[in-house]
Amino acid sequence: MFKKIFKNMSQDNTENIEKQTAQGENTAENQAIPQPELTVEEQLQEEIAKEKDKFLRLFAEFENYKKRTSKERLELFKTANQEVLQAMLPVLDDFDRALPEIAKNLGDENLTKGVTLIYDKLKSTLVSKGLEEVELKAGDAFDADYAEAITLIPAPSEELKGKIVDVIEKGYKLGDKIIRFPKVVVGQ
Repeated sequence: MFKKIFKNMSQDNTENIEKQTAQGENTAENQAIPQPELTVEEQLQEEIAKEKDKFLRLFAEFENYKKRTSKERLELFKTANQEVLQAMLPVLDDFDRALPEIAKNLGDENLTKGVTLIYDKLKSTLVSKGLEEVELKAGDAFDADYAEAITLIPAPSEELKGKIVDVIEKGYKLGDKIIRFPKVVVGQ
């Protein structure tokens, strides 16, 4: 009797497995529905569209590259002589200090005129190359983005608190870029 029940159970299991396998094959067949075959003309149209898309992307990338390199080149030309101009700034400072001393101590008008002419020529040459002086004077509000505070001193008057008391060293910029910040004394 047990043998009969066991035999019936194993036959039922075998039939169930066969049914599931047959259903699985049908499902797999349904999933792999063959796509309708494209004609040669349609395949060529698809390939042309893909190639056209690749070409447009490559062209856009090249245009971006050209714009970027031309922008970088302009920046390079603007600041190419920055190092030379920075090296000349101490010479300008020396002239700024020397001119009043020559006029005061030597009293020779021709010497003062000669040195002034040389100074003006040097300054005009540097200005023609793009050098500009950062305009700051005593009494201006202190802004750390445009000036470097060397020291804080007690303000000589109430209105000079937080403002520039004295400009120790001039600042210069090349185009829009500050290449040397002015050094100032700020009132506290």
